[in-house]
Amino acid sequence: MRVTWLLGAISLAVWLVLWLRHGGFWRTATSPLPATPADWSGIVAVIPARNEADGIAHAVGSLLAQDYKGPVSVVVVDDESDDGTADVARRAAEGAKAGDRLTVIAGTPTPPGWTGKMWAVAQGVAKAAEIAPSARYLLLTDGDIEHSSRNLAHLVARAEADALDLTSLMVRLRCASFAETALIPAFVFFFQMLYPFARVNDPADPAAAAAGGCMLVRRTALERIGGIAAIKGALIDDCALAAAMKRNGPIWLGLTNEAFSLRVYGDVGEIWRMVARTAYTQLHRSPLLLLGTVLGLCITFLAPPLLFLFDHGAPRVFGLLAWFIMASCYVPMLRFYGRSIWWAPLLPIVALVYLGATLDSALRHWRGKGGAWKGRFQAAQ
Repeated sequence: MRVTWLLGAISLAVWLVLWLRHGGFWRTATSPLPATPADWSGIVAVIPARNEADGIAHAVGSLLAQDYKGPVSVVVVDDESDDGTADVARRAAEGAKAGDRLTVIAGTPTPPGWTGKMWAVAQGVAKAAEIAPSARYLLLTDGDIEHSSRNLAHLVARAEADALDLTSLMVRLRCASFAETALIPAFVFFFQMLYPFARVNDPADPAAAAAGGCMLVRRTALERIGGIAAIKGALIDDCALAAAMKRNGPIWLGLTNEAFSLRVYGDVGEIWRMVARTAYTQLHRSPLLLLGTVLGLCITFLAPPLLFLFDHGAPRVFGLLAWFIMASCYVPMLRFYGRSIWWAPLLPIVALVYLGATLDSALRHWRGKGGAWKGRFQAAQ
């Protein structure tokens, strides 16, 4: 009885702190746009593309059709694809009558100490400096991200208004299949729990994060940290870049409805593998941090419903209150994704799935199979 009473009290206290004192991580309102900048500087979008034939046409086409007053060009680094990614990108540019603004280069084999994606990005950044040396910004994006026609204008307006070195948007992930409906809103919710956007955007707070699908980078700021080489071995490259840049200048991260991921997750297994790719790396590959994460998730997400359903008295009340706060915090994200709020009480089950993927991530690392992505194993670097 004493143990369950203490467990319930701790769970409730955790959720009260998360709700009231953790940067309002559960909020999903997009920030109002700053005033239109007076200077529309040039932008070069860099897309590292490895077997992205299914989405690269939308990514390239949307960037070349931007309603942006300055010059926009695109560099696609064909990262040893075998599905015709480069040809699809070229046809998309020709279809947009903007073939002169697209440069496609063939990526070279990854050198030691680099992850494949970072090496591709580095080659794209180098090419961008050749074709548009006066461009103030680089947009680091992916081959499966489609941008609304006004996205670049919004990014630059925010970057110019606040003199930001890095302006990043958590793109709207696809949420159509049952697996996506069950797990994708929670993925973004957990990301915001880990990196509350209000803290990321506070220059005085050390918290730093970015979302790799859409990162507008000030070129001089990138050069100041040593370029992409500064994070050459990073598997979670977006957050590594954000941490490096925030040590030198302000960064900003927010939600958006102006950029969309086209990646399809048809079943739970695909989302599981996406999480397992980097979860243990997020824990610095530390068994102690893994143990702490398991205990923390059990206390935070699993204990409240278990106490409510199977205990009585004060522990049951504590469990109910903690479960209610948990579900209430999740509701705004469900609404942001247009999903029913009746998914909110099921968050503990979703958390259990992500816990399983985290443990699997550690097992993959210990077996030398960590960081698997399109035929590469990179987590051992």
